[in-house]
Amino acid sequence: MDVSLDAVSHDGTAAPDFLPAAAPLAMPVQDLHRPAETFGRDRRPATSPPLLWARRLFVFGGAIALTLFGAYEMNRVLNSMSVSTLGVIVLALFVILGAWIALSFMSCLGGFFSLMKRGGLGLGIHRDGPLPELSSKTAVLMPTYNEDPDRVLVGLRAIHDSLRATGRLEAFDFFLLSDTTDPDVWIREERAYLTFRDAVDGRGRVFYRRRAKNIDRKAGNLGEWVRSFGGAYQQMLTLDADSVMDGSLIVRVVAAMERHDGVGLIQTLPVIVGGRTLFARMQQFAGRIYGPLIAHGIAWWHGSEGNYWGHNAVIRTQAFAEQAGLPHLSGRKPFGGHILSHDFVEAALMRRGGWAIHMVPGLFGSYEESPPSLTDVAIRDRRWCQGNLQHYKLLLTRSMAWVSRLHMLMGIGSYITSPLWLLFLLFGILISLQSHFYRPEYFGATKSLYPHWPQVDPVQAKYVFIGTMGILLAPKLLAFIALCFDRATMRGSGGPFRLAVSIVLETILGGLIAPIAMLIQTSGVISILLGRDSGWNAQNREDGFISLKEVVHGYWVYTVIGIVLATAAWVVSESLFLWMTPVLIGLVLAIPLAALTASRDVGLWLRHWGLLCIVEETSPPPILRLAADNELVRTQAAAHPEQVPDDAFHALRRDPALLDAHRAMLPPARRAGSPIDANVLVGLIKLREAANVDAALRVLTRQEKAAVLANAEGVMLVAALPD
Repeated sequence: MDVSLDAVSHDGTAAPDFLPAAAPLAMPVQDLHRPAETFGRDRRPATSPPLLWARRLFVFGGAIALTLFGAYEMNRVLNSMSVSTLGVIVLALFVILGAWIALSFMSCLGGFFSLMKRGGLGLGIHRDGPLPELSSKTAVLMPTYNEDPDRVLVGLRAIHDSLRATGRLEAFDFFLLSDTTDPDVWIREERAYLTFRDAVDGRGRVFYRRRAKNIDRKAGNLGEWVRSFGGAYQQMLTLDADSVMDGSLIVRVVAAMERHDGVGLIQTLPVIVGGRTLFARMQQFAGRIYGPLIAHGIAWWHGSEGNYWGHNAVIRTQAFAEQAGLPHLSGRKPFGGHILSHDFVEAALMRRGGWAIHMVPGLFGSYEESPPSLTDVAIRDRRWCQGNLQHYKLLLTRSMAWVSRLHMLMGIGSYITSPLWLLFLLFGILISLQSHFYRPEYFGATKSLYPHWPQVDPVQAKYVFIGTMGILLAPKLLAFIALCFDRATMRGSGGPFRLAVSIVLETILGGLIAPIAMLIQTSGVISILLGRDSGWNAQNREDGFISLKEVVHGYWVYTVIGIVLATAAWVVSESLFLWMTPVLIGLVLAIPLAALTASRDVGLWLRHWGLLCIVEETSPPPILRLAADNELVRTQAAAHPEQVPDDAFHALRRDPALLDAHRAMLPPARRAGSPIDANVLVGLIKLREAANVDAALRVLTRQEKAAVLANAEGVMLVAALPD
């Protein structure tokens, strides 16, 4: 084919069409061993709610009181007459786990008060009324890593069109920030970006940038953007590849940032939508029904020391650049190196620098998706587990707010509690085993009128169990009560009867899955402690078919563990077996449960009967209707794959406009003395020796293919290859 070099950017700089003018902003790496520089800002933000200390006293005082009462009652169960080693161990585990449950309960109780009060949203934000005017510029950032670009742009297009409907579109620029390593996906990204930009007439405000080296992953991706372009934008809206946000919500949150110059970050409450498998529908139902209660609770006592969940949040660019430059942790992976769960740390560092961090859970319009199966959650959870466990190295950071340290402790605890629950279960079996084989001495060597009864009191144990389950399940009841005062959400969730049935169904299925999740998380913690790194892979967002063979291969071990535990419990005593039944059933049925919950047919069947429904699917808001229309267009285009080749070489050779755009977006050429990339050298040689394009594809590795596509000479050789 004829090759034109006119469009090649020989100095490697991107054409102005694809990136804005450089606006560098310094983002120094933070020294965690020295106090933060606050630049004169007050440590107590002006936006901190009044009497915040009283709210925290209520939550923590109540949690301590509940924990002490539970410990007293549990001690009566285990050590009422004499102290045993096993009894002390189980009591200690119960206190730790009980404190965790009690704190969650008290936080939800605070959330219930906040929900029922139905006051303002905070920071002067209103749900209704005229949209405020905006005076600053905000960047909408969509990081992506080996994702389906057409699917990613479904959400970004919906956000764009929703903002256009508000009449405030001129206050926003859009960036697709790629860390993609797959060369075929990379070229599809460029093609999808050009299509999107042309469709919305977005020249000069819709941009694309791919990093040749994805250093420090998502945190590094955002950091590189701040250092290159952050100076031109007062705020940045961070998204995830599955994020969708309503334009009016974005405008109201950005306006709040403009009004409060001491606020560094405002986190919205993302609601899970789009679930079709049973597992995804359970996740979205739980998130929509219980999520607002939980979010209102933490916002109620976090105040201006909230947290960041990594996406669907508006961040003041100055605050992020000034305080959120992440250092590498000392030591080797999995605990050393770059910080995986960067969002918690970025929020903590911004708060450490005097910036307020707020959550606004009462403003709906922020959405995301759930992984379609327990298997997909387990893969993602393994990476999150490693990232959260890394935070132990940050707990002693100088001048960090105690609430920020608590955020990190709770993140660590969300994974450490799984092995603790397993230990609690195993030591409980040992106590029962001891009671089974140990003949109690009702009258010891000392003469007494009264016998020494056995140590474990089954009646008292029943009361402790009922009380613990009551505290665990109370948030579900509180959420149901709160929804009784929200007619629209109640109606959209199927009405009182169907909602109640859905809560019971979700509770039963969630309870059966819980012991499987406990073992999955426990194995993740153990593997991390053994030094195994999780890596970084793109998340599965499609609800494709999972074969029974795959399910059996992934879950047979949990079934075996369940059978072994059931046999051991039955041998010890029938009562112990009955007590452990909820755990045993879930483990023994691990294979059918994993297959059932991954089923799209079962999920859609329940939706047909009005179960596990949420108002966003029965009465979709405009932003989700926009996203659904875009998704329909995408799926219709995907039905004709022969029109657009997926392979990068063929796509570039077939589309001259795409080829010219790709050349213009190439990274800077290598300078003399810079490190030499062996993949480029080997790839260029293979291209020169290839008889045709198909021969080149057969001999190039994925890394070599990506390297030559990032090289001006390599692109020229690809274009010049015979068919």
